[in-house]
Amino acid sequence: MADVHGGDIYAHGGVRLDFSVSTNPRGLPEFVRAALLAGIDACARYPDPRCRALRAALARYEGAPPEWILCGNGATDLIHRLCHTVRPRAALVCAPSFSEYERALRQCGCRVERHVLRREEGFALTAAIEEKLLPGLEMLFICQPNNPTGGLVEAALLERIVRRAAGNGTRVVVDECFLEFTSAGSAVAWLDDAPGLVVLKALTKTYALAGLRLGYLLSSDAGLLAALAAAAPYWNVSTLAQIAGAAALSCPRSCETWLDESRRLLAEERAFLGGALRALGIEVFPGEASFLLLRCDVPLFEPLLRRGVLIRACANFAGLDASFYRVGVRTRPENAALLRAIGEALDG
Repeated sequence: MADVHGGDIYAHGGVRLDFSVSTNPRGLPEFVRAALLAGIDACARYPDPRCRALRAALARYEGAPPEWILCGNGATDLIHRLCHTVRPRAALVCAPSFSEYERALRQCGCRVERHVLRREEGFALTAAIEEKLLPGLEMLFICQPNNPTGGLVEAALLERIVRRAAGNGTRVVVDECFLEFTSAGSAVAWLDDAPGLVVLKALTKTYALAGLRLGYLLSSDAGLLAALAAAAPYWNVSTLAQIAGAAALSCPRSCETWLDESRRLLAEERAFLGGALRALGIEVFPGEASFLLLRCDVPLFEPLLRRGVLIRACANFAGLDASFYRVGVRTRPENAALLRAIGEALDG
């Protein structure tokens, strides 16, 4: 049976290649690993409950005041905390998109409408969504780039959405957890004059820190940030997560070099993997992230799992069915191994 989210290798024995997750295929940077090893004794102390050093590093990186930044135990923690704190009565999400938005909204009793992305348009978000940005809509989630499609929202359209929503009193949450893998600009630039805008980010994907759980959000709404901070358990960001995050961003040159090299690797391997999958007769949707969305009429999940390869089955994404899969973009040897396994599965 497929998993609710990627990365649950613990539910399956014998997984040797995990393509169900979409973290940086280069793994943990050495400069972050060194900081973690050097800081291991700090685990004897309680974490800084306000993440002061980490927020200062994030503020320098984002070009935003540290007062606008709130850290959390992964982006999912912040999504749920935001929904349960604001408690919107009506919200809009895209379909398909990350399922935790709708899950968190429904848990707090919100009425959720889905804006369906069309397969024949490559699941791209188009201007058609603007027709739904009406008074009474209290929250809107936009994933940039979208998960599981990898599609980027065109910058001018995204800005129009943010401006129009602000005029209607709609709080817009732009999830940029995969944005660092692309060359697109961040919505952080609009925070100054858009108090209803929340930008959600994570270091989990870029620096392969999934096991440490480290997300953050930015907002210029001081009242919202205070309420979100008050809603969190004390010490909810671990000492090691704070050390890793600060180390990842402490040296701008190392950070930029890491990001540039990661983007180049992903662009090259995404093109290689996408082309090879199409040559096998599999439909591959255009995307800019660290993963690819596929469609195949031949079942792939169980046949690949029997070969020790875990991929993300996408039937539980609203708007998709059991013929859709998401695969992370990995290194060339790993991608070649995936292609061999898929070829075997297609041959029966």
